[in-house]
Amino acid sequence: MIEKIKKYYPNVGQSWGILGIAIVSMLLFSPLNHTLNKVVGRELSFLIYYLVAMGVPFVLAHFLRKKETGVTEYSFGTASAKLMVFLIITIIAIQTGIVMPMVNLVPMPEFMQEIFLEFAKQDGLFSFIAIVIAAPVIEELIFRGIILDGLLKKYSPAKSIILSSVLFGIVHLNPWQFISALIVGVFSGWVYYKTRKLTLSILIHAANNLFAFAMGYFMSSETMMSESLTDMYGGTFNMILITVGAIIVSVLGFFLLKEEFNSLKIDR
Repeated sequence: MIEKIKKYYPNVGQSWGILGIAIVSMLLFSPLNHTLNKVVGRELSFLIYYLVAMGVPFVLAHFLRKKETGVTEYSFGTASAKLMVFLIITIIAIQTGIVMPMVNLVPMPEFMQEIFLEFAKQDGLFSFIAIVIAAPVIEELIFRGIILDGLLKKYSPAKSIILSSVLFGIVHLNPWQFISALIVGVFSGWVYYKTRKLTLSILIHAANNLFAFAMGYFMSSETMMSESLTDMYGGTFNMILITVGAIIVSVLGFFLLKEEFNSLKIDR
């Protein structure tokens, strides 16, 4: 009896191919955003653009995965309320104590500040849907549900998580969001590897984006763009206290999550 050879998708090269499709799609459909902007307004036009620009790469990657492997489903699943709370607290601590200080070290030219400032001013319902709902769902389906899930079947967990996170960072097309997406991607990828629950990766992504979105209600966009992290935190002492405290919470959250994951029975 001949044993059927298992096919995996994607490999490293195919993962870069998916990234290329996503970038080309974003560039290709960018005129759609500008055209609709004049008709339906900036926020709704961006939501429509995003759904098309990232939806197309997902659909293509999904059908390529189906063609190569025959797999059409994704590994969703529920989790305890305690685990979800741990995840939300940990990702906010990571954002506060690790991501923000690292991003703040990279100088931002004035033209990029203006771009981010313009985007930060979009704080309505359609922007909320795009940033907090659509982006976490579509991007996690692509980068964890397809890319990471496929890589884990062929390569080591470390290589798979790092590669999928690097690709996730690159797709944001700027060094500031690259840093944030890379770190969040590593955390999200580790959680997916440990649980095989795409729902939890989506929760992490949504909580992270919601935290960033909500910051606009507590401080002005101009303040976030023009002031240093030290000024935003109210002085050097406060910055050190908040950063160190957030790092401690991040480390504690990691070990608590690790204990929770060890109690789960996961078929790898």
